[in-house]
Amino acid sequence: MIRPTITADGTAVRLPVAAAITPLLDELAIAYADDPDMVGRLLAGHAAAVLSLDHAVVSDDTPDWERAMRAAEADGTREALLGGLESAERLDDVLGPDDAISLATALTKQAAHIRHRTTAQENRS
Repeated sequence: MIRPTITADGTAVRLPVAAAITPLLDELAIAYADDPDMVGRLLAGHAAAVLSLDHAVVSDDTPDWERAMRAAEADGTREALLGGLESAERLDDVLGPDDAISLATALTKQAAHIRHRTTAQENRS
């Protein structure tokens, strides 16, 4: 589960996800070293799908159905790329009710601390 922390300057709550991404990046690098042609094709295909989706999202004349299709294509190429990596399964935290409440409580407490500290500093100014 993600453990929120307060940033060093005390102005924001940080949700550290880099620890979850590091093993995924390592596995991807090893997969590329094992089979650069296949992983390269998967990466190139995903890049094309993401660029196509980005264009559809910012284009005013792209119909919603086309945006949805491009989003599905990007999801599919991402899944093809991540499908064989064990670390990918651990990226999405699925929280039960108690864990979700604990995370929400921790976020609320930290945000309240920041707001209280910021308000106190503004009042002294």
